[in-house]
Amino acid sequence: MRVELDVPKCVASGQCVMAAPDVFDQREDDGVAILLEERPGEDLLDDVREAVAVCPAAAIRLVER
Repeated sequence: MRVELDVPKCVASGQCVMAAPDVFDQREDDGVAILLEERPGEDLLDDVREAVAVCPAAAIRLVER
C-alpha cells in the first residue's frame, strides 16, 4: 500500500498526525501535513486508515500497489 497526500488540499487540522504520527508530521511554519512514510508497514496501516477517515479535507488516500 502507498499513501498519497494532496498537499494543496490540506487544511492543517493535524488530525492525520494524531492518528498516525509515524506516517505524518506538520510543517512548522503553516501546519500543513508532511508525509514521512509513503509506504508504511502493515503495522501502521490501521493508523493510516484512521487518518484517511478523519481528514476534514479528504487530502489523504491509501492506494493499493
